Amino acid sequence: MAKTASKGPAARDALSTALHRPDMVGPRIELDTQDDGPEHRAFPRAKLSVPFVLWIGEGDSRRFSATLQSTNVSVSGAFLRSSFFLPVGTELGVRFHVEPSGPAVEARVEVLRQETEADRTGRTGMGLRFLEFFRQTEVTLARLFLGEQLRKFVEAYLGSARARSLSSELDRVVDALAAWELSKVTSPNDPWRILKP
Repeated sequence: MAKTASKGPAARDALSTALHRPDMVGPRIELDTQDDGPEHRAFPRAKLSVPFVLWIGEGDSRRFSATLQSTNVSVSGAFLRSSFFLPVGTELGVRFHVEPSGPAVEARVEVLRQETEADRTGRTGMGLRFLEFFRQTEVTLARLFLGEQLRKFVEAYLGSARARSLSSELDRVVDALAAWELSKVTSPNDPWRILKP
């Protein structure tokens, strides 16, 4: 098996090159800190207003479609503004873009809750929970939250003597992933909890 040697920062590896591309990092996000009461959230929410295309059924059996605007998005779900409601538990297909020029996120969701202006939140719409993502598009969504932290971590790692001692790009990627996972269990900081600037 041939190993690829890397000499100098310009030829370090494809991972470093990709991480230096601004379009590969993702947009700077603003957290949505609206109180949702006792509902437990494992992931932070981003204030993100993007169109969600929703549908029920496929092909000739499609019986519903609509486009609604999101108010917030997380890797576990989203809230969409709406003047109509679908029953809680309804499953739908969705497609949306985190960035206009980026790849679409495609998923199967279910309606988790309905809210009206009369509720304590003062907004009208539906909360959705992601059930399944297609074609690994969940990575696009995860990068919205982790892109900046991962970039800083990998840049620091790639500058280490350990990373420079590995001659294979694959070995460096595996080593960086192992170091990231180790940092998650040994650090008191949760990488999903994005600190406000």
